[in-house]
Formats: sequence, structure tokens, C-alpha cells
Amino acid sequence: MAKNINKNSQRVASSASKTLRILTASKTAKSLAGSALSQSGTQKQTGASMEAKASKLLSSGRYAPSTKALAKSVVSQSNKKR
Repeated sequence: MAKNINKNSQRVASSASKTLRILTASKTAKSLAGSALSQSGTQKQTGASMEAKASKLLSSGRYAPSTKALAKSVVSQSNKKR
């Protein structure tokens, strides 16, 4: 597997943590937050299914800016060869 040099910032990790603690946050937002948080400070890459979910979310107009920010972070951690 290729080495991932991108890492989530402390701001993204903090936002992801807050999202996970919000009881009314959507299931999609929480799954993106979990993915972003798990990649924080590591060289892990986003899986294909999570990458597809985040990409689809970014092209939709239905989601909050905070959810889209998490999706952008998750996509930035994806395998560039896919």
C-alpha cells in the first residue's frame, strides 16, 4: 500500500470529536467523523466505500458545511491511485 503523507489537522480532529458527541448528528456525519478521527495523526488511508460516500456527499447540496468539511478531509486521505 502506498504511504499517505497527508494528515488531518488538529482542527479537523477536534471538529470530528465534537460531531461524534452531538446526539442529533446524522449517521453519515458520525461515520465521516469517525473516519477522520481515526486517521488523525496517522498515515492510514480512507477505504474505498468511505471514499465513495464522502465523494457523493460533496456533490450533494443537502449537507451542512461542517459535514462537508469532514467529507473533504476523508477524501484527502484516500488512495490517490483509485
